[in-house]
Amino acid sequence: MSDRLQQVLDELDSVAKLGEASSPGTAGRSAELTFEHPLNERIRTLLRLEHLLGKSAYFLSREDPWMSRAAIEGILDLLAVTARTDTKAEILKELARNIGILKRVQEGPEVDAQALQKLRDDLEQAAAEMHRLSGQIGQSLQQDGLLKEIAKCGGLPGGICGFDLPRYHHWLKQPSDLRQMQLHAWMQELQSLSKAVTLILSLARTSGTSDEVTAIGGLFQEAVDIQAPVQLVRIRLRDTDDHLFPEISGYRNHFSIRFMSIRETGQPVSWRQDTTFSLTRCAF
Repeated sequence: MSDRLQQVLDELDSVAKLGEASSPGTAGRSAELTFEHPLNERIRTLLRLEHLLGKSAYFLSREDPWMSRAAIEGILDLLAVTARTDTKAEILKELARNIGILKRVQEGPEVDAQALQKLRDDLEQAAAEMHRLSGQIGQSLQQDGLLKEIAKCGGLPGGICGFDLPRYHHWLKQPSDLRQMQLHAWMQELQSLSKAVTLILSLARTSGTSDEVTAIGGLFQEAVDIQAPVQLVRIRLRDTDDHLFPEISGYRNHFSIRFMSIRETGQPVSWRQDTTFSLTRCAF
């Protein structure tokens, strides 16, 4: 455990250096196409949150009003996810679980004690910030007048037009610096969420080891040890297999991967040839 944890600490340090200027959901990612699939509901929710945080952060500082619309869509989707009564509790449970693991191995002789303490401090700070939130995550944004109006009309076919929400139409016509100031203020309310999601998923991703495996006839299946459950599987294909993509299914104690090809017709069809790929089973 000590050896593997030290590798995780080293990889997390590399991720932090590569992703200092990156938005959530992109830090440490390479240019290679990687497919991921969660094997429990907690990680599934965290991946959705990471995706939405990344979307909102990307459009946040763009000047075009259409980009501001996209940023707000991301924020409203985040609020829809965090409005679930168990989201905050599940994140706190995962932070506590990770902190508990670090506590148990902190005395290991082969672990960089300083790096381990830094990671533990980061997790404990993230947990403390989540605990300090009043009510659910983003509760103050749920009460924001403009966001409430936009959310109420958000399900209209064709989107929200100027005649649907004149107040929103007026806001979108404001100078970009004023719109960005408001968007940044809204996102600041979700900063503790962003920190917690980034820490948890970075730990999960860097905890896995990659193996070269082969999908016989394009199909790969594997049972998972319930005593050491896998949180997330990651799949990376060779450059020569860029016409393939995996359809992944699974939950907790098993997963299967069926490769599909779009080479011939542009429409996905089952790939029946043996295919070697990189598989990472992530479990912290």
